Amino acid sequence: MTVLPENGFSLAAEFPDATREQWQRLVEGVLSKAGTVAEGPAAEDALATALQDGLATRPLYTADDAPAVPGFPGLPPFVRGGRAEGTAVTGWDVRQRHAGPDPRRANEAVLADLENGVTSLWLTVGASGLPVDGIPAALDGVYLDLAPVVLDAGADFEAAARRLLSLHDERAVPRTAARGNLGADPLGTWARTGGDSDPAGALDAATGLAALCARTYPGIRALTVDALPYHEAGGSAAQELGCSLATGVAYLRALTAAGLTVDEACAQLEFRYAATADQFLTIATLRAARRLWARVAEVSGATPAARAQRQHAVTSTVMMTRRDPWVNMLRTTIACLGAGVGGADAVTVLPFDEALGLPDAFARRVARNTSSILLEESHLARVIDPAGGSWYVERLTDELAHTAWAWFQEIERAGGQAAALRSGLVAERLARTWQERSARLATRREPVTGVSEFPHLGEQAVSRESAPAAPAPGPGALPRVRRDEAYEALRARSDAHLAATGARPRVFLAALGPAAAHTGRVTFAANLFQAGGVEPVHEPGPVDAGTVAEAFARSGATVACLCSSDKLYAEQAEAVAEALAAAGAARIFLAGRPGGEQREAYLRAGVDEFVFAGGDAVAVLSSVLDSLGVA
Repeated sequence: MTVLPENGFSLAAEFPDATREQWQRLVEGVLSKAGTVAEGPAAEDALATALQDGLATRPLYTADDAPAVPGFPGLPPFVRGGRAEGTAVTGWDVRQRHAGPDPRRANEAVLADLENGVTSLWLTVGASGLPVDGIPAALDGVYLDLAPVVLDAGADFEAAARRLLSLHDERAVPRTAARGNLGADPLGTWARTGGDSDPAGALDAATGLAALCARTYPGIRALTVDALPYHEAGGSAAQELGCSLATGVAYLRALTAAGLTVDEACAQLEFRYAATADQFLTIATLRAARRLWARVAEVSGATPAARAQRQHAVTSTVMMTRRDPWVNMLRTTIACLGAGVGGADAVTVLPFDEALGLPDAFARRVARNTSSILLEESHLARVIDPAGGSWYVERLTDELAHTAWAWFQEIERAGGQAAALRSGLVAERLARTWQERSARLATRREPVTGVSEFPHLGEQAVSRESAPAAPAPGPGALPRVRRDEAYEALRARSDAHLAATGARPRVFLAALGPAAAHTGRVTFAANLFQAGGVEPVHEPGPVDAGTVAEAFARSGATVACLCSSDKLYAEQAEAVAEALAAAGAARIFLAGRPGGEQREAYLRAGVDEFVFAGGDAVAVLSSVLDSLGVA
């Protein structure tokens, strides 16, 4: 029950309202203690966190920051959900992906999933997964009127769709009871695979399937607007949204030209988006996507009910790591939470070992249970639009929607999605975004737990059966990137060195002074070097200029790094560096960022490079491996 203020129960009525200016003055005081001078709004800006697309997360949001009221769930502009009841009645559709090429094994996995909480199936068919003629065997024992099937067959979508539809007839499934998606996505497939062929022919086949579904299979959608190729090429959330809108508009034009009404055309589309470990950005992305598509459908002439966007959220492959894959369980849990709170109709949690090959039964179990626990134990779906009313989420949704709309308009001015892909506009813009993000990853401003932060060199590698190889991409294909790729290349070099020599490349950490002085930088340096597969070695106690040469020789390393406080560096670093150089150290690092004359003195004493927070870790580690002769 809501108690209104006029009834005499206004909360905090005895306290005066705090102002934003008062808060800013408090921030000024905190910043001044840290050596930063900023006043008023500048003090607030100093605490903001930059996001992609020129957006930023501010440290404080108030009612004044909230945009216009986003409407109600189930009503245009559908920011708060495509259905009035949200997912409160049945929860979201727990959709699991199956990409194994063996129909028998795929069937075992499919039945295990359906028996343990999965509500729909996503089958990868064709060269990258299950053979088209293996669809019946993979779906043996599946009640097709109860378990919707979604296909992802790339260029083979028409053959896969026809085989699935014929299977419905063979099993006497009433056509009005069939559910699922045939997965035709000519533009998405073209973006992912490239090639010289024009997608116009494939688009004609897709519109034919859509017309068939509109006439005969009212519960099956024919087309998927898959934004994953743009996300997996390094695109930002706004770029992912803009490309999906442009693709959806292209499909609307083709479907209406083929004779479907606008409402019928909208009903043939399902949109697929990535869910990442940034839960607030995921929530805002899905909410903004519904708002933007509602606007497109409105100006296209769709009735209000037909403007709601059907959404399928998939946990991001870009964020998944090959080293320490167990951390992927945490990433996918956060992503699933964001997708659920954001209002996705269907959610796919990829198994934690997805980056290593075909997932095993345990990984699939953890993946499906992630949704089950959030639904059944955390009751996440019991609240309709749980993020609604959050000033931060509402503001981020609004800003993201405007940025994505600007990118969508740029694509349309370039002639539409097909023309933008053909000209290289999309590829160039995504590459620029990924280059900027790669710089943050290299400097560890965007840390990757288990890879660039807290790596574990002694961890036992997780081995999985190789997944079917995707066909070689043609010219113009968008790349597939991962956050861990630069560090994975370094670790692969270290692994090869270990296999060839029986030992990893090593670095000697010269800890100067007592533990209180050197522990912080020893920990930092060990973490840094292990991220590149370089094993740190140091003595149990501190070393000095008189003992460092013997300690260095015992370590078996050929490079060294000095670790201590700035005060002890001033007293000992030059002498220790000279002793290490005389002992044959090929390269000498110093953990810290001295300036001016002190820096020059250390360089003259033999220090080659300085390592510090915010430095280019990938460049440093590459140079270390090069100097050690690691191929």
